[in-house]
Amino acid sequence: MKHNVKAPSVGESISEVSILKWTKKEGQAVKTGDLILEIESDKATVEIVAEATGRLSILQPEGARVPVGEVIGMIDDAAQGTAEAAAPAAKASAVASVKAPAMSAPAESMGPAARKALAESGLSASQVSGTGKDGRITKGDVFAAATAPAVSSVSAAHTAGVSAPLSRSASLPTREGDRRVPMSNLRARIAERLVQAQHTAAILTTFNEVDMSAIMAVRSQHKDSFKAKHGVGLSFMSFFTRASVEALRLIPEVNAAVDGRDIVYHDYYDIGIAVGTDRGLVVPVVRNAGTMGFVEIEKRIGELAVKARDGKLSIPDMSGGTFTISNGGTYGSLLSTPILNPPQSGILGMHKIQERPVAVNGKVEIRPMMYLALSYDHRLIDGKGAVTFLVHLKDFLENPEKLKLDF
Repeated sequence: MKHNVKAPSVGESISEVSILKWTKKEGQAVKTGDLILEIESDKATVEIVAEATGRLSILQPEGARVPVGEVIGMIDDAAQGTAEAAAPAAKASAVASVKAPAMSAPAESMGPAARKALAESGLSASQVSGTGKDGRITKGDVFAAATAPAVSSVSAAHTAGVSAPLSRSASLPTREGDRRVPMSNLRARIAERLVQAQHTAAILTTFNEVDMSAIMAVRSQHKDSFKAKHGVGLSFMSFFTRASVEALRLIPEVNAAVDGRDIVYHDYYDIGIAVGTDRGLVVPVVRNAGTMGFVEIEKRIGELAVKARDGKLSIPDMSGGTFTISNGGTYGSLLSTPILNPPQSGILGMHKIQERPVAVNGKVEIRPMMYLALSYDHRLIDGKGAVTFLVHLKDFLENPEKLKLDF
């Protein structure tokens, strides 16, 4: 009996996923519970395990984007697989119905998605260099090859003084040295949400600055004992999370959201922490941060950071959130305007700590200063509320004893 391996549903409103990596090879023997592939959605990476024992047939290659529910592989419990990759005869027959032009490369050198792209491009397999595993031709390889001829054609036509059409897959002019690769689901979703934020919210940004002297002194005094006692470091992020929660208590509209003609106020504080990864920006959420002390916040942020780095964040890890903190200072940013994370109405931008001359009690002193930026939805939050939020935040950060330093 053959058991279908389907692209899983990984959350509401997600209709398409990408095959990130097959951890088992074509024709390989798998057992129930074995990890066989990793799926990437627009929010997280999900591991898929075998639900039967038998021989694996792969129907969709790594990098393919497939609708949720589509069959991407099969496990034949009546066939005995090999410990290594077997001859992919089953796969060849599975894709035989896909029409493609005559090609000199073997049929098993590409999956259905690449085969379809090849047919649409008008190229032959011999014109495409495979960069996938074992020289497999991927959909991205076809796209890259399809744009390359357009470059030379345009150049030749330009030399001859006539115009020539670009490849059908190209929407932008290309030249030698350009590379075209499919956008990942995660990057596509990030782009979609950023445009959505610009189109649906009236975004403004207000600024302030904070003297980090007090926090730096507290951290310097307690960081070693904190690490020894609790097993985690004492970072600036826990101070900013605690200070944000206290400021949100005072200005509740910054912790609210617009829903049609209604305003939804949240009486809890789920703080999103924006994290840059190799795959793009993700925003895991520290839930119920209003009930947490410094130790709990540091431990939770540490756990989420490790999962983000390893690509193991789950859908629940990144769902929801009532307010977001983004630390561009990690990369050296001195000042920026963060963009909202819909449907949230506020996002705080942290920046680089830089020593600057400031006036203190009528004297000029050198202090470690940080610019703060609050981007907010002006449909809900007036300028007074936004400015007052930052004033409260500044006060808590410059007077950290108000944050109940429960070390």
